Amino acid sequence: MDEGRNLPKRPWDTCREVPAIEDERTPWKMVKLLTIISQFVVSVLVFGCALCSKATFLLLITLSNEGTQTLPKEQKPVALLCIGCALIAPSVLLFLKSIWKACYKTSKLPDKKTIALVLFFEFLVAMGAAILTLVAMPHLDIVTNITILCSVAVLSAFLQAIAQCTAKERNRFLVPSITALLLILLGYILFLYLYITKDPTDTQTIIWVGLAVGGSFLMSFNWWENYLRLISHNSSSIFLDTLYRETRKCQNILNILASLFRIAVTAIVLGAYVHLAKMDWAVVTSIPRRETRIIAIIIGVQLISSVLCHWFSSVACKMHALRRCFILPLHLAFLAVVVLFVVPVIVYYQDYRASLNGTTIDFAGYCKEVVDGRSDNQTGSVFPQLVLDVTHTLCFLDMSRTFDIGMLTGAAVSWWLGLVLATLHIWFLSLYRIQRSQDLFTRRLYEGGFLEQSLLLNIRFDIQTTEKRKQFKPLDPVKVFLCATMWHETYDEMMNIIISIFRLDKYRPNKEGETSHVKFESHIYFDDAFKSVPGSQGRNVNEYAEMLVNILREVYGIFLNIDKGHFTKQQQIPDQKILTTPYGGRVVLTMPYGNTLIVHFKDKTRIRHKKRWSQVMYLYYLLGWKVATKYFKKWEKGQEEAELRKEFEKEKHNTYILALDGDTDFQPPAVMLLIDRLKLYPRVGAACGRIHPTGTGPLVWYQKFEYAVGHWLHKTAEHVFGCVLCSPGCFSLFRGSALMDDNVMKRYTMKSAKAIHYIQYDQGEDRWLCTLLLKQGWRVEYNAASDAYTNAPEDFKEFFNQRRRWGPSTMANIADLVGFTTMISKRNPSISRAYMLYQLMNLVASILAPSTVILMIAGSLTVLFDIHPSAALVLAAVPPIIFLGVSFKLKADTQINIAAILSVIYAFLMMVVGISISGNMVTEGTLLTPSSIFLISLVCFYLFTALLHPQEIGLVCYGVIYLISIPSAYLLLSIYSMVNMNNVSWGTRETAPAAGAAGGAGPQTKSQKAKSAIMRFFSRSKCCRKLCQTGSGEEVILNQDTHTAEPEPRPQNSIVDDPMMQQSHVPAPPISHPNWVTQLQSLSDDMRLKEDTLDEEEEQFFRDLTAKYLEPLPEDKKKQQEMTDNLRGLRNKITFVYFICNAFWLIVTFTLQLLESSVFIQLPKIDYNLEYTGEYIFIDPVGFMFILSFVLLVIIQFIGMLYHRIYTLIHYVAFLDTEPISKKQEELQTFKEVKGDESEVRYEESDSDFEDESDDEMFSSVLDRGINSGTMAARRSWRLAVNSNMCGFQ
Repeated sequence: MDEGRNLPKRPWDTCREVPAIEDERTPWKMVKLLTIISQFVVSVLVFGCALCSKATFLLLITLSNEGTQTLPKEQKPVALLCIGCALIAPSVLLFLKSIWKACYKTSKLPDKKTIALVLFFEFLVAMGAAILTLVAMPHLDIVTNITILCSVAVLSAFLQAIAQCTAKERNRFLVPSITALLLILLGYILFLYLYITKDPTDTQTIIWVGLAVGGSFLMSFNWWENYLRLISHNSSSIFLDTLYRETRKCQNILNILASLFRIAVTAIVLGAYVHLAKMDWAVVTSIPRRETRIIAIIIGVQLISSVLCHWFSSVACKMHALRRCFILPLHLAFLAVVVLFVVPVIVYYQDYRASLNGTTIDFAGYCKEVVDGRSDNQTGSVFPQLVLDVTHTLCFLDMSRTFDIGMLTGAAVSWWLGLVLATLHIWFLSLYRIQRSQDLFTRRLYEGGFLEQSLLLNIRFDIQTTEKRKQFKPLDPVKVFLCATMWHETYDEMMNIIISIFRLDKYRPNKEGETSHVKFESHIYFDDAFKSVPGSQGRNVNEYAEMLVNILREVYGIFLNIDKGHFTKQQQIPDQKILTTPYGGRVVLTMPYGNTLIVHFKDKTRIRHKKRWSQVMYLYYLLGWKVATKYFKKWEKGQEEAELRKEFEKEKHNTYILALDGDTDFQPPAVMLLIDRLKLYPRVGAACGRIHPTGTGPLVWYQKFEYAVGHWLHKTAEHVFGCVLCSPGCFSLFRGSALMDDNVMKRYTMKSAKAIHYIQYDQGEDRWLCTLLLKQGWRVEYNAASDAYTNAPEDFKEFFNQRRRWGPSTMANIADLVGFTTMISKRNPSISRAYMLYQLMNLVASILAPSTVILMIAGSLTVLFDIHPSAALVLAAVPPIIFLGVSFKLKADTQINIAAILSVIYAFLMMVVGISISGNMVTEGTLLTPSSIFLISLVCFYLFTALLHPQEIGLVCYGVIYLISIPSAYLLLSIYSMVNMNNVSWGTRETAPAAGAAGGAGPQTKSQKAKSAIMRFFSRSKCCRKLCQTGSGEEVILNQDTHTAEPEPRPQNSIVDDPMMQQSHVPAPPISHPNWVTQLQSLSDDMRLKEDTLDEEEEQFFRDLTAKYLEPLPEDKKKQQEMTDNLRGLRNKITFVYFICNAFWLIVTFTLQLLESSVFIQLPKIDYNLEYTGEYIFIDPVGFMFILSFVLLVIIQFIGMLYHRIYTLIHYVAFLDTEPISKKQEELQTFKEVKGDESEVRYEESDSDFEDESDDEMFSSVLDRGINSGTMAARRSWRLAVNSNMCGFQ
């Protein structure tokens, strides 16, 4: 490059127009505050739950002491029974969880030797825990009871030392492990010396002390598996290696057996001890109310706090707050328990001494007079009695003697320091972001009586060398291909996607000599980019392709010099490449930070166009040519097949494709959050983000609320209770190995040969692709923190045409899934028969949607005009029936005009009805009517849901538009979609034929000119695809009733008021260039395009690919006419069944209304104070069933939303703590240094039978989700039926 290009060309033109590059939408101060609050809350909850669990457990042990009086002596078996319940509760939970996993996930049977060895260790642990807590600890003092639990780390410290010694490396924590072992042994010695020397002739005390030491030692075997992995790896023992692999592969079955065994052993020890101690179990059934309340509260708090502490501890680790939210709170909880029990004893003792007015009394005297001299009849406050009971445990020792205090303190401190040193390695443990539970904890769940010890010792132990930073195992590199499909996007839409790609280039630079575990390569596939120009030697690109190249040049210059000042030497755009290819041509850019962007210009005369075929093109190019071909070449050269297969599978697994639309706007963190999902769980084949519609006008406002409700409730419920059915093509990440699986990518190349294929395959290609993935057993997920923005239709006609595509394709794909219920439920762990039954119910409900809306309108007419429900039903059914009848004869544009007028009328009706319902609540003086219950619960539910999404709470304001648009969206749109099912055109972004072309526009008829006022009001001029079935290409139009359709006017969003797109009323003659290469080269000197040639092998690949899958389809008038007839026939059949079902539903309702005098449900009338008024209201069974269905749906969706919301917060906080996002964020937030490369998540191959366990997948495939698929298309199923009166569940 010559030196002149490095100098400013136009020093007088230094003012820049810089688009929004940084993330302006995210309120970083709020995010920072949210992060701090979240971590603080988790830390407090871990501390509080650990404190409650430990304190209540020790209280149960204290109450079981023979000398305590809060619980009489004869009632001690109750306290022992509660201790036993605390011990076996985790085993019961583990048993239930393992049973579920064994039933719904892959489980393998272990070897008999493995079973015997595991059960042997479980026997030792169960015996040790039961003997220590049930037999020994009730006879010891409270300080010893608190601290002797720390001594269970003795074997862990020993095994740590063994594991580090066998590693043959200089280990950082070898000395702390040895020191911990010695300290725990010292604590045992001091403890034994103190108790035995106190009264050497007391044989009973010696037995209790021996059992305590033996029990704690046996309990320490609980975490032997934590060190088996390292010891087996470092040793040459085949037995240990086999044992480790068996315990991993057969985890579920072993957990089931171990849980049952531990429950049995604990029960046997408890029963035997009660019998040997000559206690009577009969007292359990005759406890006084006061003691029952005390015991119930203590054991209830113990069980609940233990479960919560375990869960919040896992949350703390996943939030990447291991030190401040996990380790520190647990250690502080231990110290707080000591303070909680010891300080009240001291305070009560000192208060009593002060009350004697100078009379001296030692601790022994205090015990004799006050503690043991209490009356057996306990009344009044419980706390003083509990303090005196705790004091009683210390009366065995003389707390007035310095020797006793010193020995007791020495043993306690030794045990506690031993635990601290044995878990010191956790402070320096480096975690991957949102690390899975099974990779973090060795054993599932926790130990009820040893909560903080079990949580700390259960953290997976790794050898850490003497280097300052522990190096992670090298991560498998991840390659992400960004693939955007374009056609006739506007300037602003193109600018959005190009800026997003360049943002990602800056966020993850690809510099020579630097390695990155995530690499990006971007591709844009531009459909129908060429045109013929008279006088040109070859084909030229159209104005949209020129506009894209100009935008690339503009954005490149912005990012190249974005951080430079006016008087800094400005870098010039380096030379880029332009190539002619068999499918048209391409422009290859090396972006400013080293990543590659390739724009593929497709010539529809050379290769098949439209969105699905562009997807087939990039799937075979990126996965087939770039990934697979090289391994077959290596195999041909004689490399080992097994090794090649392993490398090939690994690269497929770590190759991702990010599907984008031509107008998608996203930030780099959104992509990284999706990558986390796929890296975290190997069986996740696709993940989608939160799609936000953009634009202005009432129609966009409606869609904003619709999208919000769909993501807040339906998507989250799908993710939690099963898996998402549709990952939208505008922003979704797909795994290469999932796409290359059998019956996925190959079947995706199938041409539409039947009428149903046009509906299922071409009208909703991304939904169909997800259907193929689900059939192969892959999981599809949703990440609510991954935000992307896409333009929504602002024009009423384009909105109706968009939804006309989505409705039938959604129903076709759901019917396809339901038809393969048996196969899918076997292959896919996330989908069960019960879930497929729910989908069938969902499908039936969507079919009945129009009649349900008619019923809602009939109810509205009854409220407004006080007419009989049967007459109101007839009146409500007349307009839709007329609209349905005329739709078969009218053209699509006329249908939409009529629908627009009816939509306005229905909207006014809905507003009046809402006001009338509010007035009736005041007039009737009751809230307990179906309409009022529905309205109040709906508003409250949406408000509370919005509060859980504070960033989007403003969208609630658009809920009013959504509610009044229910009839239009769920009745009129359903009719339009079904009647026009045979029209398989894309419906958006379609351009009218050029002047003089065949089929050119003739004079418009009156109906074509007569656009209604409401249509002009809604018409604004932007269109994009939204949630699912999106696209950027036109489709062959097989018209519904006529063979020659009127030319569709070009959508306004294809021509915007932009300097690059402005055209005069008289079109200027096109400029002729020799060919498209010189045409693009002549656009600007700022970015020079140097012509290059395509590699011969790659060129041959594209020729072969085109010949096999992507040859342009020849126009066959006869076949097209035949398919038109087939589509019309399919439309007629489906429409007949569809509306016959709705008619049947209306007839049933009509009949029940005629019989309302004999068929009704009677409910008491309640006023505003929720008091019975003495009157009754009567509800018909249909309305009552509707209310029940609504409540059930709300509960299911709310649980799913809440659960998903929590895990989204966990993931997002972990992400913020491990990965910088933008300069704006860095100014507001200081990021901690991440050890190794914590910003990435490792995929570690494992043969564990629970390897792909998803922590935020709740009851996967057992419960069924709220609404079924990922698209928020307004016709979707159950919500539709519910929406008839529910109005809010899209």
